[in-house]
Amino acid sequence: MNITNASPARALALGLVRRLQAAGFEAFFVGGCVRDEQLGRVPEDYDIATNAVPAEIERLFARTVPVGRQFGVMVVVEAGRPFQVATFRAEADYRDGRHPGAVRFGDPQADAARRDFTINGLFFDPVRGQLRDWVGGAADLAARVVRTIGRPEERFAEDHLRLLRAVRFAAQLGFTIEPETWAAVCALASRIRRISAERVRDELLKIFVPGAPFADPAGATIAARGLDLLRESGLLGEVLPEIAACETCEQSPDFHPEGTVFNHLRRMLAQMPADADPLLPWCVLLHDVAKPRTAERDTQTGVIHFYGHERVGAELAREILGRLRFPRKQIETVAAVVRQHMQFKDAPRMRTATRRRMLLRPTFALELELHRLDCLGSHGRLDIYDFLRAEADELARQPELGPPLLTGHDLQALGVPPGRALGVLLREMRDQQLGGSLKTRDEALAWVKARVGEANADGLRR
Repeated sequence: MNITNASPARALALGLVRRLQAAGFEAFFVGGCVRDEQLGRVPEDYDIATNAVPAEIERLFARTVPVGRQFGVMVVVEAGRPFQVATFRAEADYRDGRHPGAVRFGDPQADAARRDFTINGLFFDPVRGQLRDWVGGAADLAARVVRTIGRPEERFAEDHLRLLRAVRFAAQLGFTIEPETWAAVCALASRIRRISAERVRDELLKIFVPGAPFADPAGATIAARGLDLLRESGLLGEVLPEIAACETCEQSPDFHPEGTVFNHLRRMLAQMPADADPLLPWCVLLHDVAKPRTAERDTQTGVIHFYGHERVGAELAREILGRLRFPRKQIETVAAVVRQHMQFKDAPRMRTATRRRMLLRPTFALELELHRLDCLGSHGRLDIYDFLRAEADELARQPELGPPLLTGHDLQALGVPPGRALGVLLREMRDQQLGGSLKTRDEALAWVKARVGEANADGLRR
């Protein structure tokens, strides 16, 4: 095990285990933190399993939260950081694909047996430095395999979200899914529809992330590998049917030598940088989501067109992300990027002011990175991307092109009444500023006064 013991979270978790053991209880690190440490990773958080029951945990620790007291699950807050401390338990009688009908406190072996995958069923005593493996998880970690504990059908029946979790772990870790487990994922894929949108969303957010799998940094990104596994298992059609529809949506080879829209999306996901905006995978997935609905083939030339797919796609993006219960701000950000992504091809021919308005959009950085991946996922030419990068750099060196030189209040002080005429004048002034004709507030004031004078003169002549 190749990890640093200097992690503040680990030091605090170790202190909790020491206190439990000193009080006469068994206590272990358990689950994902053990898996990650065995892989040489520094876990983000630590869970602890013990034979202490909730009342005993409350007596031992000053700050506790009974998040699932009936299931033996407590949160202990230590130095402001929460740690899940749960009593060993066995579960039975699952009726809704998530919640057990019966729970009894038990021993660590029974607790390990109720967990989802062998690689998540490892227990580690950090005080004695002992790994306890009752489910074969160490061997599966070494073999880079995702395998359920016990019969796959039983594990997936207990919690249908485990179908998505199997894909997520395989994508994140660069592992394969063991054949019997994989067969069950494929056979039971439709059951994922019984799981709440919020839980599905949270798993998808862990699949569609920038960066490469931890165990395979030279391979495909997590998102690209996750997309493949979702498609091959049938889960994609259940959770994102609009993306599944892209599998058979052909594109004209002159513009898209990669073939279908699905191939295009996958190629884009495969080239996402590790430091990308977390919303970029969703912009990639949804930027062409309306192509299956807008496809038209020219009967004369055979060329396939997707007129208005960006507009229809923006509405579909809102619908899909809303269905998955994304926050409103994130929905609107992705929808704006989808709606505007086709503007980039026209950027070199735009008026300077129009192009600079685009560069100053709050979503521009996200839009530009989507455009780069869009090109790499198809024809591979980055001339417009390079042009816009240079334009953005030039804009950043010109502070006079930043915020508008005047506001509506300034114009009203000059005698322009509120209304449509004021809005038109503000936009014209902004165009002059972005075009480089107006550089200072005084120049803008003089320009507005001249325009107001012209308007008054026209009124007198009439």
